[in-house]
Order: sequence, then C-alpha cells, then structure tokens
Amino acid sequence: MQPISIDMGEADLKKAFIQLHLSVLLAGFTGLFGKLITLNEATLVWYRLFFTTAMLVIFTGFPKVSWRKFLQIAGCGTLLGLHWILFYASIKASNVSIGVVCFASVGFFTSIFEPLIFHKRFSVAEMLLALITIAGLVCIFSFDSRYRLGITLGVISAAVCSLYSITNKKASEGVKARTMLLYQMAGGLIGVTALIPLYLLVYPPTQPVLVIPTGSNLWWLLCLALFCTVGLYLLQILVLRKLSAFTVNLTYNLEPCYTILIAFIAFGEARELNVSFYVGISLVILSVLLQSVRALRKSQG
Repeated sequence: MQPISIDMGEADLKKAFIQLHLSVLLAGFTGLFGKLITLNEATLVWYRLFFTTAMLVIFTGFPKVSWRKFLQIAGCGTLLGLHWILFYASIKASNVSIGVVCFASVGFFTSIFEPLIFHKRFSVAEMLLALITIAGLVCIFSFDSRYRLGITLGVISAAVCSLYSITNKKASEGVKARTMLLYQMAGGLIGVTALIPLYLLVYPPTQPVLVIPTGSNLWWLLCLALFCTVGLYLLQILVLRKLSAFTVNLTYNLEPCYTILIAFIAFGEARELNVSFYVGISLVILSVLLQSVRALRKSQG
C-alpha cells in the first residue's frame, strides 16, 4: 500500500494532514451540537437535512439520476436521518460522551450485518473484537441507571448507522460523490418527514416539535449544516485526493477521543462519569485500536 504519493511535496503533505485532522475535529463537533441545540432531536435533524440540502442545491444544482437510483440513495439517506435522530436522542437522554462511545459499537453491528446481507463468512477475528466492544458497553450500561435510556438509544443508533454504511456501498456505485451527497440529504429529508410521526408515537417528545428555530438554535443549526456536513464533506474530498482511504479511515478512529475531550472541557462531563464508564470506554477504544492494527497488517500483507 502507498498511502501517500511519493512525488507529493512536504508542504502538500502537511496541508493534507491538517485538513484531515480538521475534518475529524468537525466530525467530533457533530455530537456537541446535539447538546447546544435545544430543539427536539427530530426537529433538529429535519432542519439539518433541510439546510444541508438547500446549500448543496446552490453548489451542485440537480444532477440527473434514474428514479431507481434516486430511490436507492434516498433509502440510504433515510437510514442516515434515522441514525442522526437516535444519536441526538441518546445525547439528550444522557450526555455527549455516552452517545459517542455507544456510536463506537458500529463495528460490532457491521461484523454481524455485513455477512448476513452479502452472504459472506463470519470473521472470527471481527467477532472477537466485537465482543470486546460489547464488554465495554456492558460496563458503560451498568455505571448509572439514569443514563440507560440514552445508552439504549445510542446502541440502536449505531445499529442503524451500520445498516446505512453497508447499503451506502451498493447505492453509491456509478454515482458522483456530490450527486450522492445531495440526493442522500434530499431523500433523507423526505424519509425523515415521513418517519417523524411514527418516531414521536414510539418515543413521545418532551418539548414542542413543530417550531421554527430562532436565536442560538438557528445559528448552531446553520453551523452544523455548513461546517459539520457540507464543509466536512468537502474536506474529505480534498484529503482523499492526497491520502489513501485507509489513512483517512484510520485517523477517523480518533473522532470519539476528540469529541469526549471537547465535551469534558465545554460541558464538564468528567464530573458525571465514574470508574465503570472509564473501564468501558477503555475496552471500546482497545477494540478500535486492535481493528486498526489488524487492518494495517492486512493492507501491508
């Protein structure tokens, strides 16, 4: 594997890694906005999708795709929107740190769903790594009964995100990245609009849903759409032109660490957590690191 082109200058290399870590940092702020924005999670996600779609239309217009391909992409967008709703619900029912750590269980669900969907063999190594993640989640789940609803929502969010990642591979075949992102956001907006009544029936809101964001909520929503969705996507495109996908994916394993560190500083969440949480997060991070080492060895083999 050659993660970096050998003729790339040192300045270009430094710039690429700065852009990469900036994109990871922006991804880390995604969870923090769930704490800053006081809207119901369903309302929050609807406006995130709406503002992002509007911004992308300005940049890209409406590229042509077949109806069949649009429906595939829209289905992925709906899964992404549902994942976002559950992820922000998890944060609002617990805190940012717990929501982010539960999201790290995506790998566990992928190790189960991908072989089932694509009729592949189960990987023993991936299952063992998944068990380490589960052990970590059990520790986190047991640390404070107040946060069990948030943890449950976070784990379900990770399962939905895993399904999104798996189906996204198939839907993105033969489609330009910008077109894919636009119609995912637009399709997600349509899908989430249809799903919100059912979601509210299952998980009744504790605050108004049909509201127009104003003040700080509007400002944070625009930042979320512009920087943590459109900006994040553009940075990823720039980085992938200079660095390998493997290097990018490996670096994104730092996202939970960035998010938790910022949450500790911004919201003082360290005071809310006890020893069992730290044992749990250590196991989850260990699983991620072992998966990274395994992927590195496979790429060099």
